[in-house]
Amino acid sequence: MAATENVLIHGPAGNIDLIIDTPDRVRGIALICHPHPLFQGANTNKVAHTLARIFRDLGYAALRPNFRGVGKSDGSHDHGIAETEDMLAVIGWAQSRWGALPLALGGFSFGAFVQTRVAARLADSLTPPERIVLVGTAAGEVSGARSYSTEPVPAHTLLIHGELDETVALGNVMRWAEPQELPVVVVPGADHFFHGRLHVLRRIIERTWSPLP
Repeated sequence: MAATENVLIHGPAGNIDLIIDTPDRVRGIALICHPHPLFQGANTNKVAHTLARIFRDLGYAALRPNFRGVGKSDGSHDHGIAETEDMLAVIGWAQSRWGALPLALGGFSFGAFVQTRVAARLADSLTPPERIVLVGTAAGEVSGARSYSTEPVPAHTLLIHGELDETVALGNVMRWAEPQELPVVVVPGADHFFHGRLHVLRRIIERTWSPLP
């Protein structure tokens, strides 16, 4: 039976607070990263929650960690640097529990930025991510006087962005994606948080990927 559990695991800075959505049969592992922790981002964010449920329905154990300083996670915000190490620790923990199953990465906003760093670190590993979806990816200059040097990603990455994103301008993501020759799926009328458009996210991902065998 599909289940949701809250667990604490040990990471580089102490506890990492996790929500895990588990399907009836675990066929893969998906790591889902939430938006910026200094702007109320947490693993309960509705976009992160939606991504987790989609991956669960595709056969993945979907792990939603809280970044440092959020919920019961220890440590302090580190602009994505130490957070990358934490996410690698979560993947290692998941692989010790379920084995070297197919790996997927999903991220929203700041979480998508972190996942580009995670993907780069895993590119030459024994288990590189087979599926990556990035939503509202933080790239370039964004609202709040923040700037992101977002890593390039594999050619199979699925990029989804809102046409009316008020936090990360669509043009930012287009300029980041263009030299990589990555297509961007633009959702008409969608803002940064995909208000009223979460069903469209699900539709795009499910049309792109089949459930794991």
